[in-house]
Amino acid sequence: MEGGPNRPPFCVLDNDSTDPSDSIAQHFSLEARIHAEIELSLTHMGYEIVRVSVLGRDRPTVQVMADRADGSMIAIEDCEKINDVVSATLDVADLIKTAWTLEVSSAGIDRPLTRVKDWNRFAGHQARAEVNMPVDGRKRFTGVVLGADETVARMRLDDGTEVALPLSDMRRAKLVLTDALIAATAQQKPANKTN
Repeated sequence: MEGGPNRPPFCVLDNDSTDPSDSIAQHFSLEARIHAEIELSLTHMGYEIVRVSVLGRDRPTVQVMADRADGSMIAIEDCEKINDVVSATLDVADLIKTAWTLEVSSAGIDRPLTRVKDWNRFAGHQARAEVNMPVDGRKRFTGVVLGADETVARMRLDDGTEVALPLSDMRRAKLVLTDALIAATAQQKPANKTN
């Protein structure tokens, strides 16, 4: 487990159960199944999943990025709680048939924009986005976040034009680390710690 003032807290757990008979060919569907498997438990605990990623094949790393539902900053203790629940849930669900590693982290300051609420919460901040199919002849965009609805995310590009990017076709989107973003994030209060 690590963290610090410039890095979001995260935990790592190794799972040594091995069954080489199964390889992970489709990470996206596996990510969706993991998300569905852990979402209810984390919601009941007061957390929201920002993103689930599975990296690697032979010994995959499952990355779970989470936020506190109350909007306060996530702490190392939160990562530990999430780690325990996700680890136990994935052990029981047996979705990964090989040895795997679990990493739990906060979204950090220059966080990914994966949900409609992220696009609306960070309206006014700089972001980069990439879509799978070209929009207006291009796939990569940099500009100011204007918000989103259930179908599109909107950005004002550096040349002043506005673009609507289909959320269903979003490959990745992430905030750009700026002084304004750091100042806005610094205003968040840390979670109350209970022992």
